Amino acid sequence: MQPTRLTVRKDRRSLEIAFGDEEVYELPAEMLRVLSPSAEVQGHSPDQRKTIGGKRNVEIMQMEPVGQYAVRITFDDMHNTGIFTWDYFLDLGRNREDKWNAYLEELEEKGMAR
Repeated sequence: MQPTRLTVRKDRRSLEIAFGDEEVYELPAEMLRVLSPSAEVQGHSPDQRKTIGGKRNVEIMQMEPVGQYAVRITFDDMHNTGIFTWDYFLDLGRNREDKWNAYLEELEEKGMAR
């Protein structure tokens, strides 16, 4: 499903993505950065996935289209290797609370800070 709107907020700390009028999500830049679909974060298998801390104040610098299916986000820490597909955005939006809580638990378990 392709989004009908994709807007970076003026403060660059969140992204609003809409899939029609029914599904509109605001995704914090911090969440997008720490859950980036990049190999740098996700690894090449589940056991290679990395926990990224210290990104509480990260901002979105720019977005570039990738074909008709995704965007590449450049964050102000210069991370830009994640390709965010429409399906990935939809999953993040629909499961935001669960994914965020799992991330916070992971940080706590590893003694890391946001």
